[in-house]
Amino acid sequence: MEKWSVHEEDRPYIRSSRPFNPWIAVAAIGTIAWIAAFSYRYLLDQPHPAPPAETVAAPKTEAAAAPAPEPAVRHPLETPAESAASLPTLDNSDSMMRRALAGLMGNKAFGELVVPDQLVRRIVATVDNLPRRTAPTRNMPLNAVPGAFAILGGDDNATIGSANYERYLPYVRVIEMIEPHTLVYSYAQAYPLFQRAYEELGYPGKYFNDRLIEAIDDLLSAPQFDAPVRVLRSKVLYEFADPSLETLSAGQKIMIRMGQENAARVKAKLWDVRRELIAASRKP
Repeated sequence: MEKWSVHEEDRPYIRSSRPFNPWIAVAAIGTIAWIAAFSYRYLLDQPHPAPPAETVAAPKTEAAAAPAPEPAVRHPLETPAESAASLPTLDNSDSMMRRALAGLMGNKAFGELVVPDQLVRRIVATVDNLPRRTAPTRNMPLNAVPGAFAILGGDDNATIGSANYERYLPYVRVIEMIEPHTLVYSYAQAYPLFQRAYEELGYPGKYFNDRLIEAIDDLLSAPQFDAPVRVLRSKVLYEFADPSLETLSAGQKIMIRMGQENAARVKAKLWDVRRELIAASRKP
């Protein structure tokens, strides 16, 4: 949401660390059966062969059932046929989205905070990027947070200042105003547009609502801090003094930058939205 660099708009506030090398698990499952028995020839060579013992067939063991594959769509949403038929095309959806968002958050807040073009595509791209390491600002549906990044202390002991948290208050207040049931209902009515935009990003066969819930869960798991968060200056940007925080997702970094109190208020609303999404996805 914020333009952290005067030279590169898409550079994140927290400097990206080295590319993550995922763990590659290679499991080799082998079954070794040891059989100890005398051959028929060996038995015939015995001077006084004992009568052959009655053999009992070993009980057949059924192969362990393979785990059920994860469903392709975990949280399906149903859009009534009449609603889907009345939707505009994705390219012509801005007018409808502007009316819907202005109705949810108010005309004044919409005019001040929202980028009014390509709304569905911006929302989808941002949702997809939030759980990743960076979220380019050019794709976001919200205007940059006003004001400059505020710190307390000198370069050796700088922490994120309380004045920085105040910059996020207009966004937090708007989020708190939105009624979760109405938001999810409106989203479900227009869902085919979001799905189409998600497939345009290069995810054919993937389901956007599943990604949305993943993004919400990632935000909800953002770490909490009792003490001010220390930062270090690196050229024109600041980075977290704790290197482990640099590996967090873009969404979690935003939650840290907005401050503990603001993040708690946003999380409370996200829990409400998540419950509504799960309830909507369970309806037949």
